Amino acid sequence: MRHLLLTAWADITESLRSRWFAVYTLVFGGIIVGLFVTGLTESRILGFTGLSRVLVTYIEITMAILPVFVLVTTVRSVAGDREAGIFEYMLSLPVALSVWYWGKFVGRFLVVYLPVLLAMGLGIAWGVARGAAIPWTQVTYYTGFLFSLALCFLGLGMLISSLARTSDVAIGAAFILWLFLLLFMDLILLGVLVRGGLAPEGVIAIALANPLQVFRTATMMLFDPQLVLLGPSAYVILDHFGHTGYLLWALFYPALLGLAAAGTGYVLFRRGDLP
Repeated sequence: MRHLLLTAWADITESLRSRWFAVYTLVFGGIIVGLFVTGLTESRILGFTGLSRVLVTYIEITMAILPVFVLVTTVRSVAGDREAGIFEYMLSLPVALSVWYWGKFVGRFLVVYLPVLLAMGLGIAWGVARGAAIPWTQVTYYTGFLFSLALCFLGLGMLISSLARTSDVAIGAAFILWLFLLLFMDLILLGVLVRGGLAPEGVIAIALANPLQVFRTATMMLFDPQLVLLGPSAYVILDHFGHTGYLLWALFYPALLGLAAAGTGYVLFRRGDLP
């Protein structure tokens, strides 16, 4: 455990010195500041005002930005160390491969999750200072959704990083995965439904295997419990999951998918040719 924590801390300190972390932090902090500066707390959309409206907008923007940031920065961890020849140095130290791999996983998770959480905390603090009502139920669910989404794409990034031999290949694969999941939310699924004649239940099942779609639908459900915005597909989701069941699915499925991907990456990493 001590070596794992030291490895995680080494990865954290390395990330804190890098430029990508500064940009990453400024992006999410800037989103919150921009939402307040533009006066979004005074707007009213779909019955949501004040801090609730800010949180809804923040979560929607985060869904597009967080995955690609996590993927691109994570895929370079194992592949980059392989290119830099760090493995030879690592193997000379009394540190197990499992400790090194999972230590980097823990350290990178803290680095990518905390700025997002702190930015949301900044928004809540601003709301408290302005005397706005705090929607604690939404805040709790949003915190869990962001935790699960970050864990999901971190695990996928570690898997890609373990498979790729170079950083360039790893980054290219990360972008392809992100674009594929993004397009599969609506565009590709619509084409499958129209051209393939697939039953709506099958299309929805495929959609709910996409962690981005799961995250998006769950955030919609918090301000639209009947999922009116989704149209007829809402009946399939609510009939099979129910309101609480789907929120639990959105909390646990992406996280479990990320852990499974990270575990698969570790097995491949351990069996592969490290140098």
